[in-house]
Amino acid sequence: MQSWGLNDRQVGASRAQYGENRLTEKKREGFWTKLRSNFGDPMIRVLCVALAANILFAVLGQTKWYESLGIAIAVLLATLVSTFSEYRNENAFQHLQAEASAILCKVYRNGEIVELSITELVVDDCVLLQTGDKVPADGVLVDGSLKVDQSILNGEAKEAQKMVMPPDYIEQDGGMDFLDPYQVFRGSVVCAGNAVLRVTTVGDHSVYGQIAGELQLDEERDSPLKVKLTRLAGGISKFGYIGGVGIALAVLFECIVVRNGFDIGRILAFCTDWMALLNQVVEAVILSVVIIVMAVPEGLPLMIAIVSALNMGRMLRDHVLVRKISGIETAGSLNILFSDKTGTITKGKLEAVVFLDGQGNAYQKYEEVVGGLGRVLSLSLHHNTDAVLTGEGKSTRVVGGNATERAILSFAARRNEAPHAAAIHSIPFSSENKFSAAQIESDRTITLIKGAPEKILPHCRAYYDAHGEPQPYAQGLCADGCVVRHIDALAHRAIRVLALAVSHRPLNGDALPEGDDWTLVGVIGIRDEVRPESVEAIREVQGAGVQVVMITGDRKETAVAIAKEAGLLTSDAELVLTSDELAVLSDADIKAKLRDIRVVARALPADKSRLVRLAQEMGLVAGMTGDGVNDSPALKKADVGFAMGGGTEVAKEAGDIVIMDDNFSSIDKAILYGRTIFNSVRKFIVFQLTINVAAVLLSLVAPFLGMDAPLSIMQILWVNLVMDTLAALAFGGEPALRRYMREQPKCRDEAIVNRPMWTSILTDSLWIFVLGLVFLCVPFVRTFFRPDAQARYLYTGFFVFFILSAVCNAFNARTDTLHLLEHIGRNKGFLQIIALIIAVQVGMTYFGGAVFHCYGLTIQEWLISTLLALTILPVDLLRKAIIRWLTVTKAVKRVL
Repeated sequence: MQSWGLNDRQVGASRAQYGENRLTEKKREGFWTKLRSNFGDPMIRVLCVALAANILFAVLGQTKWYESLGIAIAVLLATLVSTFSEYRNENAFQHLQAEASAILCKVYRNGEIVELSITELVVDDCVLLQTGDKVPADGVLVDGSLKVDQSILNGEAKEAQKMVMPPDYIEQDGGMDFLDPYQVFRGSVVCAGNAVLRVTTVGDHSVYGQIAGELQLDEERDSPLKVKLTRLAGGISKFGYIGGVGIALAVLFECIVVRNGFDIGRILAFCTDWMALLNQVVEAVILSVVIIVMAVPEGLPLMIAIVSALNMGRMLRDHVLVRKISGIETAGSLNILFSDKTGTITKGKLEAVVFLDGQGNAYQKYEEVVGGLGRVLSLSLHHNTDAVLTGEGKSTRVVGGNATERAILSFAARRNEAPHAAAIHSIPFSSENKFSAAQIESDRTITLIKGAPEKILPHCRAYYDAHGEPQPYAQGLCADGCVVRHIDALAHRAIRVLALAVSHRPLNGDALPEGDDWTLVGVIGIRDEVRPESVEAIREVQGAGVQVVMITGDRKETAVAIAKEAGLLTSDAELVLTSDELAVLSDADIKAKLRDIRVVARALPADKSRLVRLAQEMGLVAGMTGDGVNDSPALKKADVGFAMGGGTEVAKEAGDIVIMDDNFSSIDKAILYGRTIFNSVRKFIVFQLTINVAAVLLSLVAPFLGMDAPLSIMQILWVNLVMDTLAALAFGGEPALRRYMREQPKCRDEAIVNRPMWTSILTDSLWIFVLGLVFLCVPFVRTFFRPDAQARYLYTGFFVFFILSAVCNAFNARTDTLHLLEHIGRNKGFLQIIALIIAVQVGMTYFGGAVFHCYGLTIQEWLISTLLALTILPVDLLRKAIIRWLTVTKAVKRVL
């Protein structure tokens, strides 16, 4: 023992030659780098073009400097909020990663065992590994033997046996053969045994490090929301640019041709006066810039940043850490979700769920087994195991042994009673023997036997009744009776069973007692239970139109049983495939079957990445859950990767969202929040585009009617930035409604503005436009305002009408039902922000002055402006009623 390990000089030499056991971290984007990248947002680019044009005119003295400042503030606010939210959550994620990486190892250094950080290991270090330890580096065993769980590397749930390498074995340098009994890999977990590991590979050269390094090379796909917003931004910018140029030409035509009566001589004379002509051109270009500023929804990037940030905070309270804002957006658009079984759909740990006595009577709880039978069962569970109980009362824990041993002892630990008995000899459980046995001295010398039913039942001619008395089987042997039928039924439910028996003969060395006169205590059923909340969550997710595919390393029969219990398999048309069956299918064949696949059993890591790729090629938005290093490539490739909080650091690095409690129900919440964001964005788009379209139409028509521009640039910025910023907060607080989960997923290339949204935008914007013209042109309306040569009070009243129309339309936009105050109690901030907007508008009306072109109104002037604005409420309610009537009529016709 003392000769193992390195001394300080050897450690230094090894570190210089091979490096430390540290993974190269992916280069992090700093705050300023994130900020610069957010300026690449399509909406921000359009805003920057408008800002540049406005600065040019400000330099030429054609616009006020504070108008450019207002646009600049809009750009900075939108990018800063988005950058800060992502940067804050990334820091929180890095803190979690640092905690997960803080692994201490028991290392032989300078002739003694010391605890060192995993990063301090070097090649040729010797590490003591015990049950429950995580293997810190790739290497080989020099002493002892282990059973390790390599599932995070290869997805295989079966424990692998590792042993000391024989002298004549040729060591594989950098190999990735997980079946090699002599190679141990970083990330594996020791399930049983004690051994000393000699480190052969560290850091990025380990299998773990190679997989982590490959992930940094993958390119990321744009989120579905970004794709939709890019298209929207492109459409709006084209509308603004074409409209701006068209309006400039139209104004010039009106000034040069129409005003001169289409007389060629007068037109030519006007054009020779180049100063007058230049003045008209400048005015036309300024008007076109105003149109562009109106057309672009300046508040939209800020709104998305705000609503995402608000929901990211809520999700963190629900155990969901969003690393990338795009992750939560994309979660709401999922069409297909590939989910791990272990720890996500199931609890992730084995539990003893049922006990059958020798007559086939079932007991769901240990406490139900009383009397003499209870005492014999207690002896069998407490004294024939490698696991032990620690602590007392509620603090009792089961430690040691493998997962099966801990599950069985935990069944008895609920009552925390261990009858006294002296151990004489024992045989530990092994996968080769498929049994364990313990010879003990209690009231008398007996041998407790536990193992596979096929090993135990053929030897049992009797069973213990409820009083603990042996009773012979009528058929002579238990293997022919009802117990076997119950075992078969449990197997169909994916419950693995172990039989418990007692022999009055002693152990025969390392062999079981001879003879067929054993007495059956009973059969205990073990399984990784489906989480009760997962069943409901899967039903919710499927109801949302998301196809859930369970991917597991289990054999097909077990996978089918779990899938049926979880609600994933409900009809014969749904497919269950194994990895081997997938391998023989072409990509085209899998695409044809993909919609019907519900379970993939015996899955390999490559299967996950292939399925994600094929789903994306079909235009689907694909999600993937995972916790192991082997899951990381698929997590990275998926549109949204859900990494489990209890998983590896590499998996969490690859994921977009970290599920802190490893629970499928949290994925359900992530999808709900994603859809909430999408619906909130849509509500805001309806709200803002209605205002923008109305403003563009009014600014377009006004010059041809001989009127001044009805809205100044500062008023437009108040509408598009300040008021919309507040509206973003209002819509950002909208609650996550369960009815969103009844909506069908949105296609990746589906337009973000759908037909009902267009009807709302066009109906309400046209109404505001028509009433605006009535307000400005009809003499009757003018009679309500004080006469003024510059019509200052009329235009102030129009501005108030316009703002209040937008405020009223916010109530229309926040719900597609006829109940305008639906769920308003769950978003009290909405009413508070609406009240704030009105208060600011009142203040601006009296104190805005020349900057905002606002002058105080009388009660009568306020009243007419407010009454005209309120008319948008019944108009939109009528639109909703008509749409609902048409929808119901169409549905009735389909039924008939």
